[in-house]
Amino acid sequence: MIHGMRPRPPRLNEEEALKADKGSDVNKETIKKLTILVVIGISFAAFQFFHLGQYLTLPYIKASQQRFALLYAAHGPQVIAGYMAIYIIVTSLSLPGAVVMTLAGGALFGLVTGTIVVSFASTIGATLACAVSRFLLRDWVQGKFGDRIAKVNEGLEREGAFYLFTLRLIPLFPFWLINLAMGVTRMRLVTFYWVSQIGMLPGTVVYVNAGKELAKIDSLKGIVSPQLLGSFVLLGVFPIAAKKGIVWYRKKKGLAGPKESRRNGKA
Repeated sequence: MIHGMRPRPPRLNEEEALKADKGSDVNKETIKKLTILVVIGISFAAFQFFHLGQYLTLPYIKASQQRFALLYAAHGPQVIAGYMAIYIIVTSLSLPGAVVMTLAGGALFGLVTGTIVVSFASTIGATLACAVSRFLLRDWVQGKFGDRIAKVNEGLEREGAFYLFTLRLIPLFPFWLINLAMGVTRMRLVTFYWVSQIGMLPGTVVYVNAGKELAKIDSLKGIVSPQLLGSFVLLGVFPIAAKKGIVWYRKKKGLAGPKESRRNGKA
């Protein structure tokens, strides 16, 4: 060895280099997941600490209706973008307030625009919640809601994506629970998105219409208006009609519902 020269460090062979690269990728992936979880945790804490839920209530929306209407008239696209951003955050983090946000969408934007805006915002938020469940909270969701998820998996095995459609049309499970439960299934996120958007659309129209009618109440007389009473009738009748329609469709196609499937399993 020539005096004054430092010995070269031993070169890693190809296998060791691959292991080092994989270890580095795992560490980066872990850091990303932890960062997202921290952001979600901070968001929940901020929601509770600053009592942000008070802004997602019917009394607040009603009291602020005129101010929102003026703001929408002056800055329509910006108001729609801000509303969608808040709606997506609320639904993606499974925070309470989605129903009130939907009613507010009807009051602020009207039936047509409100339905379009709410439909896309709710579906995007639901898909993000599903993705968070799949890639970050899979073990926690599986452990927390194992029994209910087992029923969801049974339904998916029987009917595939149509089962998700029925869950969206007839809310057998809470909205947020469906998003989390589907995250631990094998359903593709693209399929989850379009089936959810179609399945939630009829209910979205009903709730947006109810919000539009609620916005017209200026006195006690407005409570007994035919339009408002009709909206409330729709809210009550729609789930029953949807359920009857699903039962009829299953019989027509020869699909077994949950009760029939359990009976066949016992036979």
